[in-house]
Amino acid sequence: MRLQGKVAIITGGAAGIGKATAQVFAKEGAKVVICDVSEELGLELVKSLGPDAQFDKIDVCNRAEVQQWIEGVFAKYGRIDILVNNAGITRDSQFIKMKDGELVKQMSEEAFDSVINVNLKGVFNCSQAVAPFMVKQGGGVILNASSVVGLYGNFGQTNYVATKAGVIGMTKVWARELGKYGIRVNAVAPGFIMTEMVAKMPEEVLAGMRAKTPLGRLGEPEDIANTYLWLSTDEAAFVHGATISVDGGIVLGS
Repeated sequence: MRLQGKVAIITGGAAGIGKATAQVFAKEGAKVVICDVSEELGLELVKSLGPDAQFDKIDVCNRAEVQQWIEGVFAKYGRIDILVNNAGITRDSQFIKMKDGELVKQMSEEAFDSVINVNLKGVFNCSQAVAPFMVKQGGGVILNASSVVGLYGNFGQTNYVATKAGVIGMTKVWARELGKYGIRVNAVAPGFIMTEMVAKMPEEVLAGMRAKTPLGRLGEPEDIANTYLWLSTDEAAFVHGATISVDGGIVLGS
C-alpha cells in the first residue's frame, strides 16, 4: 500500500497503459481519478477500482474544461498528489512522399495539429492546472508520458515524435521551476508495449518490433505502470527531471 491516502489523476486512463496504471495505483491504496474521451470504457473501469475512484469524460485539449475538472477534483478530495499525463494519440504519415520526382503525399496539417494538441498541449493544460494546488499543499508528483521515439525519432511520425521530444523538454523545464515547491517532475519513455491497439497489428509487424527489442518481447502495460508507481513513491524521492526509458533495450533504426 505504497500510495495509501494519495490522490492520483491519470489522463487517458480508460485503456492500455493508463488503465494498467489506474489498476496498479488503486491496488497500492491510491484514490484514482481517471479521464478519457471513451466514456464507456472509463465507467466500466472505475467500477473495479473501489468506491473512491472517479471517471470523467474530459478533452485534455480544452483548457477551460481541464481547469474546471481539476478544480472539482481538488474540491472533492482536498488534495492532488500525483498527475500522470498519459493521454495521447497517433496520426502517422510520412513527412513527404515522392514518386518520380513528384510529391504524391505528405503529412496533413490536420494530422500534425491534432497530435500536437492532445500529446503536447494536453500535457501543458493538465500540468498547469494541477501545479498550483500541489504548490499550496507543499508538494506532489507530475509524470509525463514520452516515448523512445522522442529520443531516437521514428519513420512516419513527425508529429508524434515532436510531441514526445517536447514532453521531455517540458519535463526538464518544470523540474527546474517546480522543484523548489517540493514537486517532482519526471518522464517515462516506453518502447513497444502490447496495448489493446498494438495487439491488433499483423503478426509480421509484431515480429519486427520484437526483433528490435534485445529482451525479445514487447513490454506489457504493467511494465510502464510499475515505473509510474515507483516514481510516485518516496523510493524515488531524489529522481527529478529525468526521462526513464522502459523499452527492453530497444534499438531503433532507419
